[in-house]
Amino acid sequence: TQAILPRMVGRGSGRLAYISSIAGKVGVPMRTAYCAAKFGIAGYADALRAEVAHLGLQVHNIYPGSVRTDVSRNALTSDGSKRGVSDKVIDNGIEPAVAVAQMIEEMLAGAREIIVAEGAEKVMGETRRTPDALLDQIGGFMTAGYVQRMNEGAQ
Repeated sequence: TQAILPRMVGRGSGRLAYISSIAGKVGVPMRTAYCAAKFGIAGYADALRAEVAHLGLQVHNIYPGSVRTDVSRNALTSDGSKRGVSDKVIDNGIEPAVAVAQMIEEMLAGAREIIVAEGAEKVMGETRRTPDALLDQIGGFMTAGYVQRMNEGAQ
Protein backbone atom coordinates (compact mmCIF):
# COMPACT_ATOMS: atom_id res chain seq x y z
CA THR A 1 0.00 0.00 0.00
CA GLN A 2 2.75 2.44 0.92
CA ALA A 3 4.58 1.76 -2.34
CA ILE A 4 1.65 2.24 -4.71
CA LEU A 5 -0.51 4.77 -2.87
CA PRO A 6 1.50 7.89 -3.85
CA ARG A 7 1.14 7.04 -7.56
CA MET A 8 -2.60 6.51 -7.21
CA VAL A 9 -3.00 9.76 -5.30
CA GLY A 10 -0.92 11.54 -7.94
CA ARG A 11 -3.23 10.47 -10.75
CA GLY A 12 -6.38 10.87 -8.65
CA SER A 13 -7.71 7.37 -9.18
CA GLY A 14 -7.15 3.76 -8.26
CA ARG A 15 -8.59 0.76 -6.46
CA LEU A 16 -7.15 -1.06 -3.49
CA ALA A 17 -8.64 -4.44 -2.64
CA TYR A 18 -8.06 -6.12 0.72
CA ILE A 19 -8.93 -9.77 1.25
CA SER A 20 -10.27 -10.38 4.74
CA SER A 21 -12.62 -13.28 5.46
CA ILE A 22 -16.07 -13.95 6.84
CA ALA A 23 -13.97 -14.65 9.95
CA GLY A 24 -13.05 -10.96 9.77
CA LYS A 25 -16.71 -10.12 10.31
CA VAL A 26 -17.71 -12.84 12.78
CA GLY A 27 -15.29 -14.52 15.18
CA VAL A 28 -15.44 -18.28 14.86
CA PRO A 29 -14.26 -20.96 17.31
CA MET A 30 -10.80 -22.48 16.95
CA ARG A 31 -9.65 -19.65 14.69
CA THR A 32 -8.85 -16.96 17.25
CA ALA A 33 -5.59 -15.68 15.76
CA TYR A 34 -6.93 -15.99 12.20
CA CYS A 35 -10.02 -13.96 13.14
CA ALA A 36 -7.88 -11.28 14.80
CA ALA A 37 -5.72 -10.95 11.70
CA LYS A 38 -8.72 -10.76 9.38
CA PHE A 39 -10.51 -8.20 11.57
CA GLY A 40 -7.25 -6.21 11.47
CA ILE A 41 -7.17 -6.22 7.68
CA ALA A 42 -10.77 -5.02 7.59
CA GLY A 43 -10.06 -2.20 10.03
CA TYR A 44 -6.97 -1.13 8.09
CA ALA A 45 -8.94 -0.98 4.85
CA ASP A 46 -11.83 0.92 6.46
CA ALA A 47 -9.47 3.52 7.92
CA LEU A 48 -7.56 3.84 4.65
CA ARG A 49 -10.83 4.30 2.73
CA ALA A 50 -11.75 7.19 5.00
CA GLU A 51 -8.34 8.75 4.40
CA VAL A 52 -8.25 8.47 0.60
CA ALA A 53 -11.84 8.50 -0.70
CA HIS A 54 -11.78 12.28 -1.14
CA LEU A 55 -8.66 11.84 -3.31
CA GLY A 56 -10.55 9.71 -5.87
CA LEU A 57 -9.38 6.32 -4.65
CA GLN A 58 -11.63 3.35 -3.94
CA VAL A 59 -10.93 0.81 -1.22
CA HIS A 60 -12.70 -2.53 -1.25
CA ASN A 61 -12.98 -4.97 1.67
CA ILE A 62 -13.51 -8.48 0.39
CA TYR A 63 -14.91 -11.08 2.78
CA PRO A 64 -14.73 -14.56 1.28
CA GLY A 65 -16.25 -17.54 2.96
CA SER A 66 -15.03 -21.00 2.02
CA VAL A 67 -13.27 -20.97 -1.34
CA ARG A 68 -11.85 -24.20 -2.75
CA THR A 69 -8.13 -23.49 -2.28
CA ASP A 70 -5.19 -25.02 -0.44
CA VAL A 71 -5.43 -22.52 2.42
CA SER A 72 -6.01 -25.23 5.04
CA ARG A 73 -3.32 -27.54 3.64
CA ASN A 74 -0.81 -24.69 3.67
CA ALA A 75 -1.73 -23.43 7.14
CA LEU A 76 1.08 -23.69 9.66
CA THR A 77 0.89 -25.68 12.86
CA SER A 78 2.29 -24.44 16.17
CA ASP A 79 5.73 -25.87 15.32
CA GLY A 80 5.82 -24.06 11.95
CA SER A 81 5.24 -27.12 9.78
CA LYS A 82 2.50 -27.28 7.14
CA ARG A 83 -0.80 -28.66 8.34
CA GLY A 84 -1.01 -30.76 5.19
CA VAL A 85 -4.74 -31.54 5.27
CA SER A 86 -7.80 -29.65 4.14
CA ASP A 87 -11.15 -29.00 5.79
CA LYS A 88 -14.36 -30.41 4.35
CA VAL A 89 -15.93 -26.95 4.29
CA ILE A 90 -13.01 -25.65 2.16
CA ASP A 91 -13.12 -28.67 -0.13
CA ASN A 92 -16.83 -27.98 -0.74
CA GLY A 93 -16.34 -24.22 -1.09
CA ILE A 94 -16.86 -21.84 -3.97
CA GLU A 95 -14.74 -22.38 -7.09
CA PRO A 96 -11.91 -19.80 -7.13
CA ALA A 97 -12.82 -18.53 -10.62
CA VAL A 98 -16.41 -17.94 -9.49
CA ALA A 99 -15.23 -16.09 -6.36
CA VAL A 100 -12.85 -13.88 -8.35
CA ALA A 101 -15.51 -13.05 -10.94
CA GLN A 102 -17.86 -11.90 -8.17
CA MET A 103 -15.10 -9.84 -6.56
CA ILE A 104 -14.27 -8.05 -9.81
CA GLU A 105 -17.92 -7.48 -10.73
CA GLU A 106 -18.71 -5.93 -7.36
CA MET A 107 -15.52 -3.84 -7.32
CA LEU A 108 -16.40 -2.42 -10.74
CA ALA A 109 -19.89 -1.65 -9.40
CA GLY A 110 -18.27 0.36 -6.58
CA ALA A 111 -19.09 -1.97 -3.68
CA ARG A 112 -16.97 -1.20 -0.65
CA GLU A 113 -17.77 -4.42 1.22
CA ILE A 114 -17.93 -7.55 -0.87
CA ILE A 115 -19.28 -10.74 0.70
CA VAL A 116 -18.23 -13.79 -1.35
CA ALA A 117 -19.90 -16.68 0.41
CA GLU A 118 -22.76 -19.12 0.36
CA GLY A 119 -25.17 -20.53 2.93
CA ALA A 120 -24.55 -19.81 6.60
CA GLU A 121 -21.28 -18.00 5.84
CA LYS A 122 -23.11 -15.56 3.58
CA VAL A 123 -25.79 -14.96 6.22
CA MET A 124 -23.11 -14.25 8.84
CA GLY A 125 -21.31 -11.80 6.57
CA GLU A 126 -24.47 -10.02 5.49
CA THR A 127 -25.67 -9.77 9.10
CA ARG A 128 -22.47 -7.93 10.06
CA ARG A 129 -22.32 -5.75 6.92
CA THR A 130 -21.34 -2.14 7.64
CA PRO A 131 -24.08 0.22 6.40
CA ASP A 132 -23.02 2.44 3.49
CA ALA A 133 -24.30 5.47 5.40
CA LEU A 134 -21.76 4.81 8.17
CA LEU A 135 -18.93 4.35 5.65
CA ASP A 136 -19.98 7.65 4.02
CA GLN A 137 -20.05 9.41 7.38
CA ILE A 138 -16.57 8.20 8.31
CA GLY A 139 -15.26 9.04 4.84
CA GLY A 140 -16.63 12.57 5.25
CA PHE A 141 -14.38 13.20 8.25
CA MET A 142 -11.46 14.09 5.98
CA THR A 143 -13.33 16.66 3.91
CA ALA A 144 -14.78 18.12 7.11
CA GLY A 145 -11.31 19.05 8.39
CA TYR A 146 -10.52 16.03 10.56
CA VAL A 147 -6.75 16.30 10.04
CA GLN A 148 -6.69 20.00 10.85
CA ARG A 149 -8.65 19.44 14.07
CA MET A 150 -6.30 16.64 15.07
CA ASN A 151 -3.27 18.86 14.45
CA GLU A 152 -4.78 21.73 16.44
CA GLY A 153 -5.31 19.41 19.41
CA ALA A 154 -1.67 18.30 19.31
CA GLN A 155 -0.34 21.81 19.83
